[in-house]
Amino acid sequence: MRVFSSSYTFDYSWAEVSTANWLKYCPWNQKSSHVVAVDTISRHVDPATRILRTERLITCTQTCPDWVLAILGGSNTSYVYETSYVDTEAKKVTMCSTNLTWSNLLSVRETVIYEPDESKSEPGHERTKFEQEARITALCGGWKKVKAKIEEASVERFRENAKRGREGFEAVLEMSRRVFGEEREREARAREEREIAHA
Repeated sequence: MRVFSSSYTFDYSWAEVSTANWLKYCPWNQKSSHVVAVDTISRHVDPATRILRTERLITCTQTCPDWVLAILGGSNTSYVYETSYVDTEAKKVTMCSTNLTWSNLLSVRETVIYEPDESKSEPGHERTKFEQEARITALCGGWKKVKAKIEEASVERFRENAKRGREGFEAVLEMSRRVFGEEREREARAREEREIAHA
C-alpha cells in the first residue's frame, strides 16, 4: 500500500468553499476536462444530525500508461463512487471516494476534508483548510514488482492531479465569488428600487 497526502489553505471562507464544491467540475474549471459526467445517485439530510449526505458517480477519461492497459485491459474511461457529508454545525465537508474501475486489481480510497482554518483566519477574512489522503493498494496477488510499479504510478498520478485540481478549484472559487457578489448587488439594487417605488 502507498499513501498520498496533501494539504492546502484556500483564501476563501468555509461557506464559499463548501458551496463552490458542488461546482467543482463545471465549465469554470478548465483543469477538469477529464471529468465527463457527474451523476447524483442520492441526497438527503439526516433529521437527527442535520448532515447532508450525497452519493455521486463520477465518470472520467484519463490517459493511462500503455503498460498498465496492457496488464489490466479495459479503456481510459473510469468510474469513481463518491460519498460526501456536509456538516453545517461543525463547518466540515468530508468527501470519501473509491474507484469502481479495476477495483478487483487496484483499490484507491480517497478522503478529502474542508474545514475553517482558524490558525490562518483573521476577523472578517476567513480561510479554509483542505486535507487530502489517498490509500492506494494494488491487489494483483504475488507479483510484488508489478504491484509496486502500479502503486508508484498511481501515487504519481495523484500528485499531478492534486496540483491541477487545486488550480482548477481556485478558478471556480474566484468565479463563484464574482458571480454571487454580482447577484447580491443586483438584489440590493432591486430592493432599493422597490423601496423607492413604494415610498
